[in-house]
Amino acid sequence: MEFEKCCHTIEDTKALAEKFAKLVAKDGCFVNLYGEIGAGKTAFVKLVASALDVKERVTSPSFVILNEYHSGLIPMYHFDLYRLENEGIKTILDELREYSEGRQLTFVEWAEFSQDEIPFKHLKIDVKYDDDDSRIYKFISNNNETDKIIEGLKR
Repeated sequence: MEFEKCCHTIEDTKALAEKFAKLVAKDGCFVNLYGEIGAGKTAFVKLVASALDVKERVTSPSFVILNEYHSGLIPMYHFDLYRLENEGIKTILDELREYSEGRQLTFVEWAEFSQDEIPFKHLKIDVKYDDDDSRIYKFISNNNETDKIIEGLKR
């Protein structure tokens, strides 16, 4: 199942992030984020964190691989695979699998570097620039649980 939303302003993106946060606040979700540098992946994560009442400062985990946030409605984890080589990805696959289980929200930026070795249940969000500097967020489900999130976004 898929859902696509064009956000023309930061307010549009904030509204999408808030809607998404409400849909994942109860059960959590594992999210793979795709998109070019500067497309808006981290910005979306920050807006979702705000909607979940995360009190810590949310930053890109580019140099630390993982940031953890425990002050919000549910635990939130934010991975960045950009700096990991193929062998590096293999060393954290078990850890990623652990972060896919239970009531938590896990974001993985640059999931394309996992070389599709994240077979477990997840939601894919692809962020692209549009011609007028808008952002297009495409949500793609690979299971029944994330289908429900997409159904909620469509309402």
